[in-house]
Amino acid sequence: MGNNYWAHLARHILLVTALLVGSATHAYADNPSMMKDFNFEKPAFIHDLPFAKYKLVLQVSSDDQQLWALTLNNAQNVLDNLGQGNVRIVVVAYGPGLLMLLKNSPVAERLAAQNAEGIEFDACHVTMEGMAKKLGDMPVLAPSAVIVPGGVVRVMQL
Repeated sequence: MGNNYWAHLARHILLVTALLVGSATHAYADNPSMMKDFNFEKPAFIHDLPFAKYKLVLQVSSDDQQLWALTLNNAQNVLDNLGQGNVRIVVVAYGPGLLMLLKNSPVAERLAAQNAEGIEFDACHVTMEGMAKKLGDMPVLAPSAVIVPGGVVRVMQL
């Protein structure tokens, strides 16, 4: 095994690694992300709501679809009662609750509609990494999901 063999093998390993890393990041490349500029002391948001007087954080950590519906109903009720520009609503999903924010989720269309009304949906990156270890790929999120470093950390921040 000469130097050409090892050089050829090294090129292939680099290529395979690049493809694997590229496919893992592609799974959520289209989603907004707070991974690079997350600052615990200065919460950032996707929707610009400068006059929001009220704040609501809802946590989803269960794979129970009835609880997902309840959470989405609660968010919509608060929005309808207080007014779109008066309240900032963030739904944070982690653990088994992250399934709610997947692209093929049964509530994906509803997420898109509520996102258009100003409700933010945050996806826990720690959970995403755990899912990737089990599934072999990063989970593909619904387009309205925002990636945050950690779900519980985001709840604490807000």
